[in-house]
Amino acid sequence: MGASTSGAGQAADEEARRLNAYTYLSAPERLEHVSIMRIFCGTLLADLAVPDIMAKLRQTGASAAGLDADTLTVRLEQLVQWGNLLRSSHTVNASSISEYQRSRSRYQLSKLGERIQRDADGVLTEADAAREVSNELLALVERGLQELADLVTAPGGVEPQDGLERISTLFVQFTEFADSIRDFYAYLGQVLSRYDLDSAEYQGFKELLLDYVEAITEDVAFRAPRISAALDALWSHIPAVLDRLDSHAQGLNGLSAQAQGESRPEVRIQRSRGREFADWEGLRGWFSNTDGQGSQVDQLRDATLRALQSLLANAKRMLRSATGEMSRRKDLLRLARWFDEAAPRDAHDIAVAAFGLYGARHLGIPPATDEVVPAYTSWWNGPVVEVPVALRERGSRAQRGRASAVEDHSAQKQLLKEAARQRAAVRAAAADELHSASGRFAEVRLTSAALGLLLELLATALGNAQLSKPTGTDGERTAGFDLDSASSEDAELRIRLTVRRTTGTRTALSSADGDLLLDDLELDIVRTSGAVAGEAEASVS
Repeated sequence: MGASTSGAGQAADEEARRLNAYTYLSAPERLEHVSIMRIFCGTLLADLAVPDIMAKLRQTGASAAGLDADTLTVRLEQLVQWGNLLRSSHTVNASSISEYQRSRSRYQLSKLGERIQRDADGVLTEADAAREVSNELLALVERGLQELADLVTAPGGVEPQDGLERISTLFVQFTEFADSIRDFYAYLGQVLSRYDLDSAEYQGFKELLLDYVEAITEDVAFRAPRISAALDALWSHIPAVLDRLDSHAQGLNGLSAQAQGESRPEVRIQRSRGREFADWEGLRGWFSNTDGQGSQVDQLRDATLRALQSLLANAKRMLRSATGEMSRRKDLLRLARWFDEAAPRDAHDIAVAAFGLYGARHLGIPPATDEVVPAYTSWWNGPVVEVPVALRERGSRAQRGRASAVEDHSAQKQLLKEAARQRAAVRAAAADELHSASGRFAEVRLTSAALGLLLELLATALGNAQLSKPTGTDGERTAGFDLDSASSEDAELRIRLTVRRTTGTRTALSSADGDLLLDDLELDIVRTSGAVAGEAEASVS
């Protein structure tokens, strides 16, 4: 575990050291650094001192030509720290102490610094250019593979030196072809991402796609099956061929093995293309689907289709412009020029007029009801209000996502209907019981439902009662009150209760919930209209 962690840490440190060598390309003095690096890349095994570098900079007229010796030394030491240059020991012949101090430090190019500068120069000089695809190399790759397959499968196999020359040539041709394909399609994607092409530019790119790209795609589609067939015939012989080539000419790999045998530090070797089995796997994967993710030929076909779709989108835009739906490109460029020339205050006014981008507004959410915040309280010192996530992230309270299905309440509705039906049946039974017991309340014992219905009707009747002062025989009013036609009715149950006041009368009601005595009251319960014909009314006196 410790060894694994240590190895990972060393790999990370090495990766950071290599990435640090790119720093000079983004430093404030990058133009001076690039000029200095070009001086070193211009010669092989350059071992230069400060005076030599100053003289070469003045000859080229680079941006660092005006640097004095001290400033140039600072730049060189910085490149040494980043890993782009190395200090070199060299015997100094100087006529003065000052010349010795300038000449004692000599610098040479590191391998990493040379490669980074070479790539940087390629980006600066050729990045925006359309690289021509080396399509003729694909035919040479096909021919070379077929000839190599014939030689390898023949009796005696291929001669080591002949095989080495053929494999090296084959991979140089394939690498150049693959690099040109990648560069061309990267340029094509950069161009087709624009949606402001005018008619002249569109015409040029249309010819480029319909002629050049189509020719490339057809040639690759024609030769890819032949190359895949040659590789299939050659595949089982490749390990033996590589071993035979290694025994014939080991190159730097043999020096590395010798150094290891003598307990010297290991020398890392980057072998020529085609000398490792992984190189052949990469070649085969370019033309055949070996890992289930598609070959480079399939990706090339898909990229061509996407390019044609982008070209068609530009054609539709131009057609809309021709029918009156003009592009706003010129208007946007004019607006950008106004922004560039305007003062900061005027730029804000232009933004408001063009895009409706007004100043920030304070929008409040009502606080909790138990919080009373005075109107003069600052937002800075006021209580924090919880903002819903949807409003905070999307500016809307609306729910997102698929609407939930409507909940089915049929079961609840059925239960409620059944409960209502049972209550109606109980009340109807209570009404029948009261009607049958009318006139003989003292003889029957009412159920709780019947007594409840009776009390409900009685309360309604007494609430509707009209009270009057009774008069005596001499015409004078006496104490107490009389009930005049006090009654209540339930139309649904078709039952009516009539209450009369009769002095000295007592009505006794007995039920499961207790007994009820009504003094000076008579109760009449009858059926209302709609009752069964012939049913006699019952009365209690």
